[in-house]
Amino acid sequence: MGVLLAAATTTAAYADDVANTIDASVDAAAEQMSLTAGGVNGSTTLVVAPANGDGKSGCNLTAQTTATFELNTSNAAAATVSPASVTFASCGEVKTVTVTPHAAGSATITLRQTANSSQGTFNVAPATFAVTVSAPVATNTPPVVGVTGFADGASYELGVDTLPTPGCSVQDAEDSGESASPTVTPVLDALGIGTTTATCSYTDRGGLTSSASASYSTADTLAPTIERVSVLPAANGAGWNSSPVTATWACADAGTGVLSETVSGTTAGEGASLSLTGTCTDRAGHSASDTVDGIAVDLTAPAISIGRNPAANAAGWNNGDVTVAWTCTDELSGPTDEGGSTVLGEGADQSASGTCTDLAGNTASGQVSDVDVDKTAPTVSWTAPIADGASFYFGSVPSAPGCTASDQLSGLSGGCSVTGHLTSVGTHTVTATATDVAGNESALRSTYTVRAWTIGGFYKPVDMNGVLNTVKNGSTVPLKFEVFAGSTELTSTSAVAAVFSVKGITCPGASTPTDDVELTTTGGTSFRYDATGGQFVQNWQTPKKAGACYSVSTTTADGSSVSASFQLK
Repeated sequence: MGVLLAAATTTAAYADDVANTIDASVDAAAEQMSLTAGGVNGSTTLVVAPANGDGKSGCNLTAQTTATFELNTSNAAAATVSPASVTFASCGEVKTVTVTPHAAGSATITLRQTANSSQGTFNVAPATFAVTVSAPVATNTPPVVGVTGFADGASYELGVDTLPTPGCSVQDAEDSGESASPTVTPVLDALGIGTTTATCSYTDRGGLTSSASASYSTADTLAPTIERVSVLPAANGAGWNSSPVTATWACADAGTGVLSETVSGTTAGEGASLSLTGTCTDRAGHSASDTVDGIAVDLTAPAISIGRNPAANAAGWNNGDVTVAWTCTDELSGPTDEGGSTVLGEGADQSASGTCTDLAGNTASGQVSDVDVDKTAPTVSWTAPIADGASFYFGSVPSAPGCTASDQLSGLSGGCSVTGHLTSVGTHTVTATATDVAGNESALRSTYTVRAWTIGGFYKPVDMNGVLNTVKNGSTVPLKFEVFAGSTELTSTSAVAAVFSVKGITCPGASTPTDDVELTTTGGTSFRYDATGGQFVQNWQTPKKAGACYSVSTTTADGSSVSASFQLK
């Protein structure tokens, strides 16, 4: 029910009117404002309009004059007004008034002048208006529905994040005890990757339905983990392997899982710095790798060169120690040493071997076999020996001795031989020699002396000791002499085997020597032994050459000789 503003009863003339703008008129009738309790506030504006009722034209308010008015409500329980007062300083000002509805009922909003510095008067009746506040209309608002448990558009990492449990939240202004369960719709591939949508729906008691949907995604964006399990076999102390190396890795993935829980790789070939790479792949296609570097593999055995020194002789034997030496080379890891040697002493059918090892542990061996070494000379002995240091006169030297020999290892190369046996005058050494197949030689030696005969003569009529015998040319000169072997006189002309020679010499006072001539025997006589005289005799027929000078000599079989000088007259 509305409240009507009272009409103005004064007959006074006003200079200006204060009016509301609920409608366009400025009059004493109270305008109406309808509001709802608890609803939207109402508002209007207040203005000052010149009325010129006091005979003064224009607005009584200037910048130097103002008028203040108090705002009042007749029923504050139903509606209140603000602000509590307004002040105008000109007729062009506009003041906003706000009415707040509180409860059903009516109230009148009026103004009362509380201050005025102008000379005019103001009519406030046109500002009065009535407020009718209606009770709120009972309404049914739709419920507010939401999805709980996750934020719409959230993303979760498989195997890392805990997947949410969707729920529903319901709020309804009119209902109580409301609840709802979500409908969960996953759209996932075989790996669990995709989108899950949760939908909540609620219909309140008034029949209004509200729905809400939210989605989250599941993904596998992380690479799997790779862990090196082993690298076998382990390198040796020098950092090398002599066989292929295999590396093994363990794969794990908390999301979609791995294609294989283990992966491995094995080196191919050889080298000083090989590498192996293992790659783990998950079912989503992500991968992770690990590389083992610096793998040193040498699969090739070292090279060995082995030989003997010195070489065997043509018969396959050595007569001294044989050194078997070997050298080692390796093109990759290198040998552990340059080689070695060993010495084989005496023995037959011997062998020696050498081994080369490279830093990776590969080995190579070589052998020299059938090494025969005989360092022992054969054993030699005399048969019918000539005593060492013996002495014999020419013509009585024993026959050459014999010898025997033996060898226990390589055997004899030929038999035992005797050399150096001589019957001539002088000191001689007879040697028995034997050589074995290895080249060792043994020798027995015996030294003896052959003594010369002693010649006596020439005897008379020949003078000796440098005397130049003067004889008639063409005459016969008997050359007489004796031959002794020690104390034994020799009487055999064949044993003595005397040789006579006539050599020309230079006569005293001459400048050239006489020519040599052949010795001539007188009257068919010959060289003989004269048993009566106990001497050998050779009759020399002197040349028929007066004034010639000769040296006549005789030489016996042992090389002994005697000579005399002659001048023919």
